[in-house]
Amino acid sequence: MTDTQKGADVMQTRIAQYRRERKVTQEELADAVNVTRQTIISLEGGRYKASLVLAHKIAQFFQVTIEEMFIFDKEEENL
Repeated sequence: MTDTQKGADVMQTRIAQYRRERKVTQEELADAVNVTRQTIISLEGGRYKASLVLAHKIAQFFQVTIEEMFIFDKEEENL
């Protein structure tokens, strides 16, 4: 297991998967949700946790739920 996988601050998403399926570039998504391309890169790499507002914007862009876009660790979230 790598340090990144061990870290509690890693947030997995399906952003890259949805982008590829819909042929959307990181830049196009960033523009659509009013963030930088670097933010999208960080989200896809699990190095940044989206705010609720940003998560909602990304999910709306792809017409999916937040739960479909973001992979939550139920143990970490105490669910």
